[in-house]
Amino acid sequence: MILTLKILFWVCLLLVLYTYIGYGAFLFIVLKIKRLLFGSAKEPVLPADDEALPPVTLMICAYNEEDVIPEKMENIRQLDYPADKLCVMWVTDGSNDRSNELLSQYDEVKLVFSTERKGKAAAMQHGLRENQAEYVVFTDANTMLNAMAIKEIVRQFMKDNVSCVSGEKRVAARHRGEVAAEGEGLYWKYESTLKRWDSELYSAMGAAGELFAVRMSHYREAPSNALLDDFMMSMLIVADGHRIAYTSDAYAMEYGSANMTEESKRKRRIAAGGLQSIWWLRSLMNPLRYPKVCFQFVSHRVLRWSLTPVAMLALIPLNLFLVLMKAGTVYTVVWWLQVAFYLAAVAGYVLARSGRKNKLLYVPYYFLFMNLNVFRGMAYLRSHSTSGTWEKARRG
Repeated sequence: MILTLKILFWVCLLLVLYTYIGYGAFLFIVLKIKRLLFGSAKEPVLPADDEALPPVTLMICAYNEEDVIPEKMENIRQLDYPADKLCVMWVTDGSNDRSNELLSQYDEVKLVFSTERKGKAAAMQHGLRENQAEYVVFTDANTMLNAMAIKEIVRQFMKDNVSCVSGEKRVAARHRGEVAAEGEGLYWKYESTLKRWDSELYSAMGAAGELFAVRMSHYREAPSNALLDDFMMSMLIVADGHRIAYTSDAYAMEYGSANMTEESKRKRRIAAGGLQSIWWLRSLMNPLRYPKVCFQFVSHRVLRWSLTPVAMLALIPLNLFLVLMKAGTVYTVVWWLQVAFYLAAVAGYVLARSGRKNKLLYVPYYFLFMNLNVFRGMAYLRSHSTSGTWEKARRG
């Protein structure tokens, strides 16, 4: 009995440590060795003449975004890309506000709309049927791009076997001390580092909808009921043997969630979409067919969206039983470390609720918050598996 508990304990503990620390440490060490032995890869250079740049479609799928359209269009006009090479396409998905009326006032906008709301994946497919460019850049209505974003994405497509490019998501807090926004920003700094290292090792494991692009000759349609349409679309390209390049020089800036309730809406939808995607992309976990992708996909995505939160929860009773059975000093030490972690998370929650924040306490709180929302995502998936529509989280 005690031997079985010990084995389960160590399996769960190592799983949690590997998922959140070990995989990143592995990438860091392997890439250091790779650079030392082979040097850094040569970066492609864009044509000096803008006329040699390829046509690009910038697609914004939107539902009731009238409040951000003027700001978004001003941002688009600041992009450093030849106007005659950039098709600005807005796809409104069942919007019942003034979005279509506002967009019709911009001569450079190609407006595609549907009177029925079918979800973002369906809106993308609708827009792509009207597209004529080889390269399509997707971005959200409420995210603002840096001026060189389109050129940087086009440059990434010049790399060997790259058929999808993921830009960087950056999160800003509208006001100092906004807990949800600052927590989301902290998470995305960590996530962006892993994506950059994944890309350098072989391929990034998925793209985020705030800013990513596809090569249409290698595009595969995501299911219309996909909760993470951007992730599915990009990973289907990987399944066909192509790579996703990641670049922090093309980035999308957006405000974080208005509060933790709104952030929870995002997290549980992402968790649900992650579980949905794992099942649809299960062939990628075949190491004989996809040796590199299998390792990266399981390490970066599958564990985080499925087994690791369960292992983290299981550690509590397993550790407690081993302490009560006097299994050894190491189990007592780990138990008190767990107690300290959860007490810190609770203290971080209490401070956040009162409008204050302590960085030392906030990290365990947000980490626990993310993992708890994986379980909420399981319930969300059961009720949303047949539809790609979802409730937007209010931004700060």
